[in-house]
Amino acid sequence: MEVSRETERVITVKTEEPSIDSGEAPSLPEVHRSIPVLASMSWPRRLFVFAGPAYLVSVGYMDPGNWATDLAGGARFGYQLIWILLMSNVMAVLLQTLSARLGIVTGKDLAQACRDYYPKVLSFPLWILCEIAIIACDLAEVLGAAIGLKLLFGIPLLWGVCITAFDVLILLGLSRLGMRRMEAFIVALVVTIGVCFGIEILLSRPEFLEILKHFLPRSSDGSASLFRRTGDGGFSVLGLSGDSLYIAIGIIGATVMPHNLYLHSSLVQTRDVAVSAEGKRQACRMNLVDSVVALNCAFFVNAAILVLSGAVFHTSGHHEVASLEHAHHLLEPLLGTVLAPVLFAVALLCSGQSSTITGTLAGQIVMEGFLRIRIRPWLRRVISRGLAIIPAALVILFKGDAAVDGLLVLSQVVLSLQLSFAVIPLITFTSDRKKMGEFVNPKWVALVSLIVAAVILGLNAKMAAEEISGWFEAAGSQKIWIAMAVIPAVGGLGLLLVYVIFEPILKKVLPWIALRAEKLPAAPAFKLPPYTGPGGPLYRRIALALELGPADKALLAHVLPVVESTGAELVLIHVAESAAGRYLGAQSLDQESREDRAALDELVEELRGRGIKATGMLGHGEAKEELARLVNTSGADLLVTGSHGHRLLLDLLYGSTASGVRHRLRIPVMTVPSKE
Repeated sequence: MEVSRETERVITVKTEEPSIDSGEAPSLPEVHRSIPVLASMSWPRRLFVFAGPAYLVSVGYMDPGNWATDLAGGARFGYQLIWILLMSNVMAVLLQTLSARLGIVTGKDLAQACRDYYPKVLSFPLWILCEIAIIACDLAEVLGAAIGLKLLFGIPLLWGVCITAFDVLILLGLSRLGMRRMEAFIVALVVTIGVCFGIEILLSRPEFLEILKHFLPRSSDGSASLFRRTGDGGFSVLGLSGDSLYIAIGIIGATVMPHNLYLHSSLVQTRDVAVSAEGKRQACRMNLVDSVVALNCAFFVNAAILVLSGAVFHTSGHHEVASLEHAHHLLEPLLGTVLAPVLFAVALLCSGQSSTITGTLAGQIVMEGFLRIRIRPWLRRVISRGLAIIPAALVILFKGDAAVDGLLVLSQVVLSLQLSFAVIPLITFTSDRKKMGEFVNPKWVALVSLIVAAVILGLNAKMAAEEISGWFEAAGSQKIWIAMAVIPAVGGLGLLLVYVIFEPILKKVLPWIALRAEKLPAAPAFKLPPYTGPGGPLYRRIALALELGPADKALLAHVLPVVESTGAELVLIHVAESAAGRYLGAQSLDQESREDRAALDELVEELRGRGIKATGMLGHGEAKEELARLVNTSGADLLVTGSHGHRLLLDLLYGSTASGVRHRLRIPVMTVPSKE
């Protein structure tokens, strides 16, 4: 029986896609290049097609963590910190634009670029730092959603935190609808939040001239002095010191979110842009427009929260309002309408639910990019959400509801402290002509980017010094224990940061000193096991499910005697579980698919060299469904598949393919232990 045309279509190799450096599949492969961009499209239509990634990213800039920092800043300092929001938004537009450009031009997300560029020994700590930032973001989403549920429905905070564990179902449902529907859902939530706060601003009647005055840095007495000595003998920088600096750092951390840089560099690859220089140039322009519009929407929401807090709480003398619950309860008596607290709670709940998608997708990207580990998306979501729920539940249990808002602000400061480890590599890569070619950052963009990085580094260093100094003063006679815990951690982070900053300089000035990234070893040539003798039943066509790894030798050792003695045709089947085929099928052109296709072709040729009739079939998507489809398409009489001996937790983590396929076929299935 001949292989069908459908089979030939599935195993066809596309050669027009340009190669991508060193071997990793794109993160979020299930939506990679899933949205077509046609050359015949008009400019407005093209702009509409490109709109989406930045909106998905922007929800992270208006998550509940922003609310805590914006409310605290507005209540305590009025409109004084609105310039911090503006500066953060400008930073966000610049950095997200660089992130989008990196993804479009190189075909890599930021995590993959870091893994390729830095030594392998640094990939793990960079991944850990990014995971900490994602957990901090997820913590803010958990607390915000729980508070929203309490304000709207009276559900206790602890129960609300537990309920948020089930929002994984929302994400899974959206992921099955496709990228465009997910983006539409997010835009709907963003619009809801914007409308709620637009109404709140109208009800609060702020002083707009006073707001405009604070778009430039000013100290608490209203002067525009940027550097001055404070009353306690210290210095204030850009009008910031003490509590105002702490909240300002939190605002920056909440606005310029490090994991969004990883996310955006992947999301832009969902558009199937032309691989030519002109196609990439147009994609960069369209994504710039997308970023400016979406992030300015996020700026409006953040500014509205701070302005609302300043107009309602600061002017009425409620300077200590940093609690979302307290703010909610004060809105009705201060604004004189029951509508205000309801709108506040609805917007908060929408914010928590929308931003949960950002953390989940970013978590998948950084794990796959840094470690090349892919686990089931729902399991990744459960792990991420579990790590956020545990500290939230413990704080509520042992410190009470009152500690929740302080935890929200702290989560945003953690985000800001991690920001340098994402920003500096991003600037390094996009300023590297070898990586970016003609799309390398112009000198003025590189200079502005360095200034942004310096501002972030400077504010973080000042805040870290003040916080650590406060810990030592509060510890009293127990300073030694604080020193033993803090000094090694700070020293390690400092050394890592110094290396990340100066490594590009070392490569240019002293290339013989610079550490080089470890190159991934080439896949070893697959050697067939020796012939072991005749035997076995008569089959015309035998399908063999391969992993394209060392475990396949055991499978071939069982099958080759049958094939060689009977003259049966061997159909080698491999499913690339990157899952791009769920949307693109055989049109998937990601790096993993190309590597798998090459390895499969090499094995087929080696078998044919031994006189064995062999063909190869490459599928994409969920292993069980796709493997069963390919076997049925091939017309095989027998399927041979391997078994790892997974049980319980390992089956839950990696999945159990053999048992699932068996129930989808009407031919015999032979399961062979894959361990030699």
